[in-house]
Amino acid sequence: MQYLHDVWVNWFEGEENGYNVCDFHEWRKHDGIEILDQVPVIHVNHTLFDLIENDLADLPKKMLDHIKNRAYLRKNQERIPLEYACIVTDSKEVLVFDTMGYHIPIRKSRLIPRQERLVYEMIDKTVKPTFTIDTKKTEKSHHILSLSPKEMLGLTRRERQLKQLLMMTLDQLERTNNKEELQYWLTEWAPQRYHAIRKMNEDTAWHTLYQELVSGWSIGHEVFCKKIIKGQPFFEKIWELEESEPKNQTYKRIL
Repeated sequence: MQYLHDVWVNWFEGEENGYNVCDFHEWRKHDGIEILDQVPVIHVNHTLFDLIENDLADLPKKMLDHIKNRAYLRKNQERIPLEYACIVTDSKEVLVFDTMGYHIPIRKSRLIPRQERLVYEMIDKTVKPTFTIDTKKTEKSHHILSLSPKEMLGLTRRERQLKQLLMMTLDQLERTNNKEELQYWLTEWAPQRYHAIRKMNEDTAWHTLYQELVSGWSIGHEVFCKKIIKGQPFFEKIWELEESEPKNQTYKRIL
């Protein structure tokens, strides 16, 4: 088995969508970066890689047995084993995960570019004992609180966070199902359609608002999001955290 040492990881916990496991250029200075002393590297087929990256499903027992207690975290002068943790690659992408003792990939991280290149080099130079899933993965269902990757395509970490915040407020609006409130917010989004909006029922107003906000991201989305969360402390806190981040910040390059 091959290993990578002194592995920089930025754990994203409980993420079922790979777009929320940020690439290195989107890491932030206050993210909790850890350095793993040793991590096994294994090759998997694309279906298994997709399962690990975009799901929180049970991993194959054969693979878990293969990596058990082979990864270590160094804390002070002590090497602490991680029961099920490893770096996986399908020769196209690289990801590191830690199950935290369970059988699902609870924590996930990308690698820094230099270590990602090392993984590709290690895999290219060896016979690949590939771990696979034989059965085709069933189509994953997405919803308002777990948007499909196409709805997040091209967005920055900040934009993805704000878009998810906006979807949370829309979900709340749907649950409340207040006709006047829905008409008000749709009018805020599209004031030129005021007269048509006044004739809409609850379902039509909400679906119109959702369909127009779920695609892409713009200054208009951001302005609308700031308005709709006003007066809701939990949502405002999320907004403030994103606003405090420099819009073009990148993590200091690690050579």
